[in-house]
Amino acid sequence: MRVSEKSKVIYLLILIIFLLAAGMFWLDYLGLVHLSRYYRQTFSETSESVLYADDDEPSLIRREEFLKEQETLKERIADLDRREAIIIEREKELQKEQERLDEISKGLELEQKKFESEKEQYAGYRKNVVDLAQKIQSMPPDSSVGIMINWEDPLIIDVLRQMDQNAEAEGAVSITSYLISLMPREKASRIMYLMTQL
Repeated sequence: MRVSEKSKVIYLLILIIFLLAAGMFWLDYLGLVHLSRYYRQTFSETSESVLYADDDEPSLIRREEFLKEQETLKERIADLDRREAIIIEREKELQKEQERLDEISKGLELEQKKFESEKEQYAGYRKNVVDLAQKIQSMPPDSSVGIMINWEDPLIIDVLRQMDQNAEAEGAVSITSYLISLMPREKASRIMYLMTQL
């Protein structure tokens, strides 16, 4: 069956039109031409939505979202850096406070040891005072005064007061006033004055 020249030309024109249409759709798909936008502008009565505009390529939207997320991330990093700086500063303050408390604790330990040592010394001193008061009380007044005037004033006062306490406990009269009267006048005056002050 032979095809006429006229039919060949018609078929060839149809093929060319088909290839041109397919090519235009392909170029529209690649974004080189904008047939779909032109079609909507020409045949659509409503204006195109901003959300579905052809210039809003998905890559641009994703880029904007990425930039927003990056900005948010930078803000969070800056916030974390500020918090870390505050924490470091507070740690330094706490460390200084701990060092100060350690120094106070060491000072208290030293004071405690000193107090215990003084307490032991005082206990020994009190025992000596009690022993001396008993010995002085059992000696003749002249001999006891001869010994006492060589002591320091605080020890004399403590022994005399212990003698007063012993006499009161025994229900006897204390001889401390008599012993003071036997001392040299200057010494006796000083002892009497100190007994009223201490």
